[in-house]
Amino acid sequence: MRNSFGRRHWLAALSALCMAIAMPALADGLEDMKQKGRLRVAVYNDFPPYSFNGKGIDVDIGKALAERLGVKAEIAWFNADEDMNDDLRNMVWKGHYLGTQPADVMLHVPLDKAFAAQNDKVQIFAPYHIEALALARKPSLIPEPKGSAAVALSVFTREKVGVEMASGSDSFLLSVLNGRLRDHVVHYKNVTLATAGLKAGEVSAVMAPRAELESALKSDPDYPVSLVKMPELRGDQWPLAMAVKTDDGPLAEALTAALIALQQDGTVARIFTRYGVTHQLPGG
Repeated sequence: MRNSFGRRHWLAALSALCMAIAMPALADGLEDMKQKGRLRVAVYNDFPPYSFNGKGIDVDIGKALAERLGVKAEIAWFNADEDMNDDLRNMVWKGHYLGTQPADVMLHVPLDKAFAAQNDKVQIFAPYHIEALALARKPSLIPEPKGSAAVALSVFTREKVGVEMASGSDSFLLSVLNGRLRDHVVHYKNVTLATAGLKAGEVSAVMAPRAELESALKSDPDYPVSLVKMPELRGDQWPLAMAVKTDDGPLAEALTAALIALQQDGTVARIFTRYGVTHQLPGG
């Protein structure tokens, strides 16, 4: 009994010691932000309407979060790497080999269990918008997409559809219906150029995330934007969230509380409206 009692006390003391050692490390991100008086926010370069030309939805949300936390915002612009795993490494938990320092928080990170499991060095939390796949179209040629892919997309065996190259829309349209649409998929460098191609008559529709289409078309009634939902399509919508280093729990909690306050007072909704984008709250 004596040995068991002593062992329990030793384990309790060790646990308390570990907690005492761990607590300062856990608070580092939040305390460092407070001491420096700034929140370093990572956003993508050239990604309208989220982050472009010094502005955008993510930029404005980052600034609003910093203001809510009582510090200044430092926007860290970066170019997308091969995939988002690399982006998280470069901008959140390690830094880029060329010398770019990681940010305190990165925006526009998909909240997905499988993706999060692949990136255990970061914590993905606090979704602020549900992005969804959509189709901008010329109504006289392309009906509103409804039903299965065989019904909704058969028109693209005759008409051309634009996509951003190497995007989810690109992969889906090239593979769906056993590749029957492949010859009618037109690739563009980005969604802005694809919508310009739509207006110029190069294509009859563009498939892309709804926010990007709405921003590029600016509610042009000649080119309505419709959500794309069909049994063959997985991942037709996804939550956009934030990411910090795994051990930055206090910072994540502070950012979550700040975001909730900004959602409740209408700040987040006003930011999306400012850029002509339909805001969809997670769970809404």
